[in-house]
Amino acid sequence: MTFARDAYWFDIEAGLVAEFVKRMKMYRLRAKVEIESLNADAVWWTPDGDARAEGKDVIAYRDERAPTLGTRFVNINYGSFQGMDAGHFMEPYNALRVAAGVPEFGPDYGRDSVFPHDVAMDFLGGIDFKKGCYIGQEVVSRMEHRGTARRRPVIVSGLDATGIDVPILVGDRAAGTVGVSEGGTAVAIVRLDRFDGGEVTVGGKPVTVTLPDWATYRLGESAPAD
Repeated sequence: MTFARDAYWFDIEAGLVAEFVKRMKMYRLRAKVEIESLNADAVWWTPDGDARAEGKDVIAYRDERAPTLGTRFVNINYGSFQGMDAGHFMEPYNALRVAAGVPEFGPDYGRDSVFPHDVAMDFLGGIDFKKGCYIGQEVVSRMEHRGTARRRPVIVSGLDATGIDVPILVGDRAAGTVGVSEGGTAVAIVRLDRFDGGEVTVGGKPVTVTLPDWATYRLGESAPAD
C-alpha cells in the first residue's frame, strides 16, 4: 500500500481484488470515500526503476521489505501501457524475493492459513502495533508482546521443483511447508522448534535451510507457552 494523489493504492494478488473491494465497501459505513479496482496489469515491477515510466502517469514506490526487491509502479492511465507483458517481470522478481526470504501469498502460503507473525509481517512492515482496533488485533498483539510466534519463514535450497504446501520434514516429523521453488530455492513457513539437528528433507531429498538476513529468530528455538 502507498499513499499518493490524495488516495491509498493497494497492490493485491489478482484473485483477491474483488473480495477486498467488497469488504472495504462493507466497512466504509458513512465515510465519503470511493473504492474501485484497476486492471490486473496496472501494476508492474523492475529491479532498478524503469525508463519507460518517464513522462507517464504512474506512481513509483520502492518495495521496502528487502533492499533487493526493486521498484513497483502503479499505472494510473492504463491505456498508455497497453501491450506491456507484466508477467515478463515476475520470474526475476520471484527469484530475488525468494533469495531474500520474503514470503508471499500464493507462491508460499494459502488463504486463511497463517497468522501475520507466521509470514514475518512484524519484520517486513506489514503490521502497525500503534494503530487502532482491527479484526484479529488481540491475537496479533498477544503474539508480539509475549513472543509466542512459533512459525517463521526460512530459505530452503537444494530442491527439486515444488508447489505450494509441500511438506518439509526434520527426521520423520513435519516442520512446515515449502512454497514454489525458484531455481531450486524456496521460502518455507516452518515450526522453529522442530529443528533439533535431525536431517531436513523435502520429498525424500536432503535440503539446506538458512535464515533470511533480516531474521532475529533462530532454528531450534522454542516460543514461550501462550
